[in-house]
Amino acid sequence: MNVLLAVLWKDLVTEWRGRDRAVATLLFSLLVVVIFHFSLDDGGPERIRELAPGLLWIAYVFAAVLGLNRAFSLELENDAMAGLALAPSDRGFVFLGKAAANFLILGVVQALTALVFALVFDQSWWRVAPALAGVVALGSLGICSMGTLLSAVAVRTRFREVMLPLLLLPLLIPVLSGAVQATQDLLVEGTLRFAPLQLLLVADGVYLIASYLLFDYVLDE
Repeated sequence: MNVLLAVLWKDLVTEWRGRDRAVATLLFSLLVVVIFHFSLDDGGPERIRELAPGLLWIAYVFAAVLGLNRAFSLELENDAMAGLALAPSDRGFVFLGKAAANFLILGVVQALTALVFALVFDQSWWRVAPALAGVVALGSLGICSMGTLLSAVAVRTRFREVMLPLLLLPLLIPVLSGAVQATQDLLVEGTLRFAPLQLLLVADGVYLIASYLLFDYVLDE
């Protein structure tokens, strides 16, 4: 547990000092929102509400991939990955610390993106905001779990910026399917069905457990 907290604290402090990953992902997400605003300028509020789940998750996923690509960039310098491998604890806790840091950084970006999206497109989501935050958190948990593992795999390859999306995006289909359906239920119908939540919970559980167990072998490579 001490290793988890140490890795989490190190990543958050490093990000706070540099802010390069958070700023880059936030600017990318906001740029996507602005582009959607220009392309959907003639759509009415109902049409925007129907398209909002897909548009939001497009911004979230590509911002997450952009941020995850840099999750192990510092560890790549001076062979710091070897230092993580020598941590006096189960290496799964190193993974949990990295995944938790990615989750928190992505969560801040997602919250600001949703706020700007609602303001730009004149949408009122305050009534469903708590439930929407829960759905986004579940989706982000799956993305960050598998994304952190695959980021550690891709960072040592020659074409790591291309390798991570190629590995990650196909595996995110269950997570995105549940997340988009649940978001659509909330924003369009104002209710939340159990089926997409169940899919999210199962996918998150599988990805989190698998990534925790496999991270030990990834650090050895």
